[in-house]
Amino acid sequence: MALAPTIVLFLASLALTLFAGWRGARPPDLRRGVRMVPWRLVMVLSAAVTFFALVHLAALGGLPTR
Repeated sequence: MALAPTIVLFLASLALTLFAGWRGARPPDLRRGVRMVPWRLVMVLSAAVTFFALVHLAALGGLPTR
């Protein structure tokens, strides 16, 4: 994958990680009902994508992979 799509993927997954972390840290509001989105799971999965995109950016930047 080229540099530009990797940067876009990195920034989008980072934004999703931060947003899901904020939503998952909020206390439950039982008056509004149960949460339908598992925000903590979304946060962990998007953090994994962020990490892999960061590793890919480092490889594209010329860092050795070993």
